[in-house]
Amino acid sequence: MTGSIEGLERFDSPGKGRGLRVTRPFEVGELLFSCPAYSHVLSVKERGCYCEFCFTRTQHLARCGKCKKAFYCNVKCQKGDWAMHKLECSAMVAFGENWCPSEISRLVARILAKKKMQKERCVCEKMLLIGEMQSHTEDEDNEKREMTQADIARLHRFYSKHLDVPDHKELLTLFSQVACNGFTIEDDELSHLGTAVYPDMALINHSCLPSVIVTYKGTSAEVRAVQDMKPGDEVLISYIDLLYPTDDRNNRLRESYYFICDCQECKSKSKDKAKLKVRKQRDSIEPDVINNMVRYARKTIKEFREFKHAKTPSELLEMCEQSLEEMGAVFDDSNVYMLHMMYQAMGICMYMQDLDGAIRYGEKLLKPYSHLYPPYSLNVSSVYLKLGRLYLGLERHSACTSALKKAMAIMEVAHGKDHFYIEELCKMIAQK
Repeated sequence: MTGSIEGLERFDSPGKGRGLRVTRPFEVGELLFSCPAYSHVLSVKERGCYCEFCFTRTQHLARCGKCKKAFYCNVKCQKGDWAMHKLECSAMVAFGENWCPSEISRLVARILAKKKMQKERCVCEKMLLIGEMQSHTEDEDNEKREMTQADIARLHRFYSKHLDVPDHKELLTLFSQVACNGFTIEDDELSHLGTAVYPDMALINHSCLPSVIVTYKGTSAEVRAVQDMKPGDEVLISYIDLLYPTDDRNNRLRESYYFICDCQECKSKSKDKAKLKVRKQRDSIEPDVINNMVRYARKTIKEFREFKHAKTPSELLEMCEQSLEEMGAVFDDSNVYMLHMMYQAMGICMYMQDLDGAIRYGEKLLKPYSHLYPPYSLNVSSVYLKLGRLYLGLERHSACTSALKKAMAIMEVAHGKDHFYIEELCKMIAQK
């Protein structure tokens, strides 16, 4: 029997299928609902920095005595996670450096284990059961099918000893459900921490003009209004990065979620001209030259993603600078493809401890980001946050305080004023 969430109702959204809408008014920044994860998994890269169970970041984590890989706040968290960690603990010891399941395989293993233990409907399944989440197995291309087959093979290899693995068809469906409905848990700077599934939140449809935003408190997801909402308004989030022009957004939606958006922004393409801005002296440039540069930019961005883990930071920074020089001959600095490479360059400079370089790129992002992203975007607050911390490293206290306050103005709406990120920011500002 379907449950309910106060202030919300499930309905058939025209052209979208199942959806959620509000049954009472909500103001900007107001919490619509909070949803614990049905299952979650911490990224392997974050082990040692965050608790595997609650995702708390602290310097005083206790290590699992057997595998030496998992870390916890305390015994309580370790015991709380044991039902899931035991799926991996002995396998990590046995396989050593050869233990390499993908993050989605790790999450699927935990979902299967949870299903077996589950005796009643979970609190995150008030409106939608885990098994009712949408899958798109029939829509996947050969490349995605091959990736799923590889993930299934890893699941059998690394988890079969402690897990009753279902038949192949059921696995294909579950992997597709997780791929389409999983949420990436991120920190205050939008760094990837892990992945989780929240069945009730799988009802929320996409729009490039979202009415709500999803943030995280530990492993729980929180949904807050970024527009004033009246009864009957649909709850809409963005599934993708909204920086890019309409065609790019819809290509991403088609590739990952198997639909094309028909929101007002996609119909009007009102921001596309600003997003694809060319240099002023180039306004009369031939359209073919601009189109060729757009193709070059897309190709470069794709190659950068592919090479990101194969090249050194210096090589990646050189790749960014070279592409910025090439694109800069035609594109304005506020062009979204220029902004993409600037953002990558900022991150690389931070990794290389080049604070001045990171600040130089970060400061170029702020004005166009604030114009091109929707209100209360975490993409904007994360840049202010990074700059604030960079300014602090260079003892530029006035600039630090200004940047942190601008980050906080956005984050108070997106995360809520009682979030520990806000507490941390208040402490940082007070110390300046």
